[in-house]
Amino acid sequence: MYTAEDIRVLNEKIQVQAQFVDKLRAEIGRVIVGQHYMLDRLLMGLLTNGHILLEGVPGLAKTLTIKSLAQTIKGKFSRIQFTPDLLPADVIGTMIFNQQKHEFIVRKGPIFANFLLTDEINRAPAKVQSALLEAMQERQVTIGDSSYILEEPFLVLATQNPLEQEGTYPLPEAQQDRFLMKVIVTYPSKQEEQLIIRNHMNGIKQPDLKQVVSMQEVMEARDLTRKIYMDEKLENYILDIVFATRTPEKYKLEKLKSMISYGGSPRASINLALAAKANAFLHKRGYVIPEDVRSISKDVLRHRIGLTYEAEAENVNADYIIDEVLRAIQVP
Repeated sequence: MYTAEDIRVLNEKIQVQAQFVDKLRAEIGRVIVGQHYMLDRLLMGLLTNGHILLEGVPGLAKTLTIKSLAQTIKGKFSRIQFTPDLLPADVIGTMIFNQQKHEFIVRKGPIFANFLLTDEINRAPAKVQSALLEAMQERQVTIGDSSYILEEPFLVLATQNPLEQEGTYPLPEAQQDRFLMKVIVTYPSKQEEQLIIRNHMNGIKQPDLKQVVSMQEVMEARDLTRKIYMDEKLENYILDIVFATRTPEKYKLEKLKSMISYGGSPRASINLALAAKANAFLHKRGYVIPEDVRSISKDVLRHRIGLTYEAEAENVNADYIIDEVLRAIQVP
């Protein structure tokens, strides 16, 4: 059990440790205009060891933001453009025959990185998508008879384009569940887009980003994030939110029952708690408040709720269901 003194000490520790967040935001802000919401979600993935799925139309700086984050931490960055003809070996690597030594040797694929950007993940077939599963869950890759542990931190940051359905292979529900969050990336504001236009018209070159935080600091921040205090009432609040997506009728949400084919998995509960703690860390707090849970609920749950044909016929999406659940559950 945490005492009031324990929370005070933890709070002070986090206020010192979390200063690197401001440095990261400032350094990345030299290249990226706006997109603070997306960057905060990527930082939450970093703090919780969770993978992020970004969905947005082309040209919203998804790739550039991820690459910039890797540069400011000096992590190894790999980018794979997913296409229909991609093979699993193109992602994880393969065994090749060395004629000089007369033996098979391992050639490691681009998956061996700290930040793996899988661009347009829904453009490659299921066998390629599934090549990521072992790496995402067990943090290891099997090539031939041997398994290779991936370096920490290891983050899969996947993007998908919601516009085009032709030539795409939607991610299976089980694979979507491996992502901590599914973040909808929106257009910049009018003022931000005006600044982007001016920068391009003036031929301003993108500056080379400096490393502002060490990998060691990130790992320490990750350990500290897990220690952030969460009251039992907030744990029950998280459980109520997730259980309401499974059995809405028990929470006076009978109208949602016919719209939900399946609710959030136990991973949803775990990831809601982890992401809430990460949000508290970003706000330099040593304790979780209800707003931490509410602010990240859509990102954590929207890809974990299955919709029925009836919901689709009525143009109801997962975000609407989460809004209804959050309205119905009493805030502690």
